[in-house]
Amino acid sequence: MKKIAIIGGSGLENPDILKSPQNIKIDTPYGELTSDLTSGKIGDKEVVILSRHGKSHTIPPSQVNNRANIWALKELGCELIIATTACGSLRQEIERGDLVILDQFIDFTRHRPISFFEEFKSGEMKHTPMATPFDAKLRDLLINQAKGLNLKYHPEGTVISIEGPRFSTRAESNMFRIWGADVINMSIAPEAILANEIQIPYAAIAMSTDYDCWKVDEDPVTWEAVLEIFNKNVHNVIDLILNTIEKI
Repeated sequence: MKKIAIIGGSGLENPDILKSPQNIKIDTPYGELTSDLTSGKIGDKEVVILSRHGKSHTIPPSQVNNRANIWALKELGCELIIATTACGSLRQEIERGDLVILDQFIDFTRHRPISFFEEFKSGEMKHTPMATPFDAKLRDLLINQAKGLNLKYHPEGTVISIEGPRFSTRAESNMFRIWGADVINMSIAPEAILANEIQIPYAAIAMSTDYDCWKVDEDPVTWEAVLEIFNKNVHNVIDLILNTIEKI
């Protein structure tokens, strides 16, 4: 039976979604995790929940120890990762509250370790393929469950992950649209890279909370606005995760 990891934040620390929750501490070669892990069961599936920014959301995106987080999930035997993220929409048709089942990323982060390899042993060079960074089978499960739940979702989308914690300038936001990005966040690309490198199938549910700042007829994004929309719609993300895990 597969052990499943969930990486997320607001709403996912609620122990009510897990049977018999317990905290797990684990040491890693890459330093401390973002937070203690919470393990338990959803139905008959073993699940480990990781709060990306800490359980009180105290860790800025650039300071998240992604290598420690992903390594720990692998060490605990997690065979799949479902990640969640709030994101800004770079497309008119992706409205506030919509879910996007991501299929591509653009990595625009600049200051984060994005590989477990700090050197190559002689004859053991490692260059991980990244053409399709999100697991196709897991994405199909998420799409089918989103359809069954009658959620407003988009079955594909490219996320650009920026460094943060600041939001984009309007020039940057327009540039990202020209590049082909559909949504923007500060978290997904480093996680997806590391999960692929360590060979854990990874998929992500992005919730659109704002229009970044490219729309001149909208107020530019604020953290308060992001939280308002996320909190109104987080139940859809939880329902999607719970129904998908039942089918794994």
